[in-house]
Amino acid sequence: MKQTRKRFLATMVILTVLLAWGLVLNINLGSVHIPAGDIFRMVWDAARYQVLNLFTGGAYESHLEEVIGASTQSKIIFSIRMPRMMLAAILGGALAVSGFLLQTFFRNPIAGPFVLGISSGAKLIVGITLVFGAQYIGKISSAALIASAFFGSLLVVSAVLLFSQRVHSMSMLLVVGIMIGYICSAATDFCIAFAKEHDIANLAGWSMGSFSGANWGNVVFSAWICIPGLGMAWLLSKPIGAYALGEGYAQSLGVNVKLFRAVLILLSSLLSACVTAFAGPISFVGIAVPHITKTMLKTSRPAVVIPVTYLSGAVFCIYCDLIARTLFSPTELAIGTVTAAFGAPVVIVMMLKRRSADM
Repeated sequence: MKQTRKRFLATMVILTVLLAWGLVLNINLGSVHIPAGDIFRMVWDAARYQVLNLFTGGAYESHLEEVIGASTQSKIIFSIRMPRMMLAAILGGALAVSGFLLQTFFRNPIAGPFVLGISSGAKLIVGITLVFGAQYIGKISSAALIASAFFGSLLVVSAVLLFSQRVHSMSMLLVVGIMIGYICSAATDFCIAFAKEHDIANLAGWSMGSFSGANWGNVVFSAWICIPGLGMAWLLSKPIGAYALGEGYAQSLGVNVKLFRAVLILLSSLLSACVTAFAGPISFVGIAVPHITKTMLKTSRPAVVIPVTYLSGAVFCIYCDLIARTLFSPTELAIGTVTAAFGAPVVIVMMLKRRSADM
């Protein structure tokens, strides 16, 4: 127990340092280089005036606006780079926790929103909303995108669960999820064939996966969904740990397995839907990050793994987004390309280790 606690604290400290360093690099690097000293000065001034506003009823609002919009550098920091990195951190953590919940539910280490087709289902409904809904409704709100992605996620999860009643092999169930994902992708392409050119461009850009275009409204909205979702997942730590040892064991401890399974699926779908709505489908984060976290902690206790998984996902996506944005600047890579490049080898190593252990 003491060893686990020490490893948990050490991992949290390392990840926090990496997160802080990643935040600085994300603000500092780009097509416009901003010195670190200027970054700290502007962020400190903005934070100081914001706090003073809270205690004085907005008496320092003009000072805050002056700091935020005083120069091109400040506009780049507060309007472009900070919202983007905050969104990457929040959604990266949410996607990692969603993957952990799905791996617990299916008892399979390669279960995840992307592999099971959940991201593809969310992409399909969001694509329909963006392409056809905008023609009749007009501007699509963040809430509408979240609801569309959540509905698409639930459709795919329901289909996978329906097949799970007949297919008892988890490997076959994963194949079913992959096939459902291909069907959803084909349906999305079918919708694109009847869309207008500007709708096709918007959907194509979104479907590649990116945190560009993030604003503070997206950050606040996603935080209101993902942070309580993390808290709820952590509160379910004990039943998750019991369920991981078998449904019979969980029932013997008084866990309502049917209700628990429903909550687990709804929570994982909501978290992955939020990510898909704001950043598009992002691959391998939900599979690789939980595995990396368990390897670092050398334990699978949910109460320990869940918060570290969230922080690991945030760090992973922040650095992947930094690479996507700066590696071939001014050309920007899709975030899914970078996460796949780093996440896929982790999955391959994980599968090879499992095969060696089985032999």
